[in-house]
Amino acid sequence: MSRVVVIGAGVAGLATAGLLAKDGHDVVVLEKNARIGGRAGTIERDGFRFDTGPSWYLMPGVFDHWFAMMGTSADEQLDLTLLDPGYRVFQPPRAGAPSQLTVPAGREAVSHLFEDREPGAAEALSDYLDSAHHASAMAEKYFLYNPFTRLSSLTTGEVLRAAPRLFSLLGTRLQAFAAKRFRDPLLRQILGYPAVFLGTDPRTAPAMYHLMSALDLDEGVSYPQGGFWRLVERIGVLAADAGARIVTDAAVTSIRTVGRDRDVRVEGVEWTDAAGERHFEAADIVVSGADLHHTETALLPPHLRTYPESWWQRRTSGPGAVLVMLGVRGALPELPHHSLFFTEDWDANFDAIFGSDPRIPSPASIYVCRPSASDDDVAPADHENLFVLVPVPADTSIGHGGSDGAGDAEVEKTADAAIDMIAEWSGVPDLRERVVVRETLGPADFRDDYHSWRGGMLGPAHILSQSAMFRAQNASKRVGGLYYAGATTAPGVGVPMCLISAEIVLKRIRGDHSAGPLPVAVPATPATGAR
Repeated sequence: MSRVVVIGAGVAGLATAGLLAKDGHDVVVLEKNARIGGRAGTIERDGFRFDTGPSWYLMPGVFDHWFAMMGTSADEQLDLTLLDPGYRVFQPPRAGAPSQLTVPAGREAVSHLFEDREPGAAEALSDYLDSAHHASAMAEKYFLYNPFTRLSSLTTGEVLRAAPRLFSLLGTRLQAFAAKRFRDPLLRQILGYPAVFLGTDPRTAPAMYHLMSALDLDEGVSYPQGGFWRLVERIGVLAADAGARIVTDAAVTSIRTVGRDRDVRVEGVEWTDAAGERHFEAADIVVSGADLHHTETALLPPHLRTYPESWWQRRTSGPGAVLVMLGVRGALPELPHHSLFFTEDWDANFDAIFGSDPRIPSPASIYVCRPSASDDDVAPADHENLFVLVPVPADTSIGHGGSDGAGDAEVEKTADAAIDMIAEWSGVPDLRERVVVRETLGPADFRDDYHSWRGGMLGPAHILSQSAMFRAQNASKRVGGLYYAGATTAPGVGVPMCLISAEIVLKRIRGDHSAGPLPVAVPATPATGAR
């Protein structure tokens, strides 16, 4: 049994703590903030409970596998609701009337929708989704769970036979891949926009990521009752039940090491509590679930950095975000659980975020979640809960958010524009007047709350040079016993990827070089349910 310190109680930190504690290690988690969850946060106010981070429950198999590793199941721990429709897409109004397309749940219904928009698109979609499923299966089996510590994991017969196809997908861009198969601009946008959830411009994302369409268009989109905060709670409870000790208001200030030259190992971490008192926590193993840039450039001395500042200067960040949480009086049947608002000038929108002259897009394509459509507990009676995400450049100068319009000018201006867009495009002209609670967050909040590199929402973008084995990996090359988990390291951004990163850390500590998910023992008796 090793003494393990996990830095950060975000999804990755909690998931890693749970797996390592269940594996027999003595684990303590140190979290700088007063609550667990990291970017998967929550704000409660006046009877509203807002998720301030992830809201799409995709890749259910990854959740199922992590819960099984902990001796339970997603069915026992979560109350999942399949959303139908999956989401709605809004475009600028035409002739004064809302212009929208509702994406149903299930492959057959989606095929009919595509065919109605573009004759012949159903057959093209079938081929597209078959390809997406194959890419998804190959990714899970050989790339996502792979610690990339053995070349042999990528030279199996199956990988070699699939290599021409895989290389083609890696060498083609997602937007071009969709455009070659569909003429309708809106269908192309539906197939390209998932790249944003990977922190990437669809014009530069590898076509390999068309696998995302197998998730939302075929498998469907679910919602955990209680929101993603309920998911965080369950992961935290399971980690604690396995023996991990979680300490909040504990800000790690440095990783201490012993040895010299090529024989340097961790000996623990220094941290301060809420009163400013300094502490030292001894450890044989340190796992940082914190932002990798912060871990490397703030917690380690220069000579022990695997990813120094010069390395980060050559990296491409994913987008930042202005988040807007709204409590709204009265019903909003015009909005389903998930909505996407797409501007017509797609290229201008992404040029503003990712281009050489970054700026807040105007107008901006936005994402809107109305969890009160599916969950009675997130808003008071006769009110609605809206979460609005506006992708912006990863730029902390955009500023902080605040309560009821008290945030910095650029953040609040962006929030106002998003509210007006929702009102006009969805046909709710009095939306602004019906807002009774308003909270905003900006890139500077991501920097201050989560040490996010450049104030980004997600981490390094999933361009080819920052994906799979090319992404920052999960162990230090200079400090023995130091490992990394979370969205800023492999395999990437999103809650499922954070769960996978926890398993990769477990593999590295065990000395396991396998490429796919670890086998799971079937528990003798079911765990206690969480509903």
